[in-house]
Amino acid sequence: MKWFLSTIVFLATITTVSQAQQKKRVAVMNFDYATVSSGISAIFGSHQDVGKGIADLLVDKLVADGKFSVIERKELDRILAEQNFSNSDRADPTSAAKVGKVLGVDAIIIGSVTQFGRDDKKTNIGGLGSAAGRLGIGGVSRSKSNAVAGITARMINTSTAEILASVSGKGESTRSGTGLIGAGGTYAGAAAGALDMRSTNFANTILGEAVNSAVSSVAQQLDAKAGALPVSKLSLSGLVADAASDGGMVINIGSKAGVKVGDRLAIKRETRKITDPATGKVIRRIEDHIGDLVITEVDEQSAVGKFTGPRPAKVGDTVSN
Repeated sequence: MKWFLSTIVFLATITTVSQAQQKKRVAVMNFDYATVSSGISAIFGSHQDVGKGIADLLVDKLVADGKFSVIERKELDRILAEQNFSNSDRADPTSAAKVGKVLGVDAIIIGSVTQFGRDDKKTNIGGLGSAAGRLGIGGVSRSKSNAVAGITARMINTSTAEILASVSGKGESTRSGTGLIGAGGTYAGAAAGALDMRSTNFANTILGEAVNSAVSSVAQQLDAKAGALPVSKLSLSGLVADAASDGGMVINIGSKAGVKVGDRLAIKRETRKITDPATGKVIRRIEDHIGDLVITEVDEQSAVGKFTGPRPAKVGDTVSN
């Protein structure tokens, strides 16, 4: 019985690892919001980057759903700064694919905010003068605030800039007798351009409800398209550039070669060469497996990781997947 239970645990562990390895790595760009920018200051009293706020919400949804492995926003922001990525590039598939390639992700998600604001209705019921839009004797005024948010998103293959999926989501929320972003019509969290769409304060407004509904819809549709990402097997080949006694290691290949954080690479040492007796050319290299390297940091030209193995690695050892 003990053996049976141990086998079940072992198989469950293998399944979990296998599922984790199958997750495709994606990054989410800040959404373009040029279409709705003119009305944003009127809503919040100051300019707000609602495209970044919506991207932050989408990242949270995708992480919670677990269909993708989502790159950290701070890493994306760092690369964007290094690449001089402008706001005008937010919705451009080719530019986004280049950024995604540097990040070492399988796909990058870009999008646009198509609707963001209000559609309020006021009706006058009964009383003289109501037909003219003014309250007369016995007239009753009823106001209703209707918040609307609409977004589109595209998932781009970073290798080819091909659009793998295109989805859209719309959210609406309606309340009577209240403003778009609260009963008082103001939202303190938006002061000095510091709107946090992930905060409870914003989520509880009718605009927050509409935005979250639209983002949830897009996240669900992207989850359903996870299988559209092609399975690609990169062949990685490099050398150990530095090997510390504590297991720290630097290799001479990075994101340009396809190395990603979390990759497990084999470290090998050449023991002899087999040459063609007719030409003298090397036709095979015999190597011993020294250990494994788990990547923790990546830039374009190099990567850093933690080495484990029965024998110490050294500069010049080969690296492969």
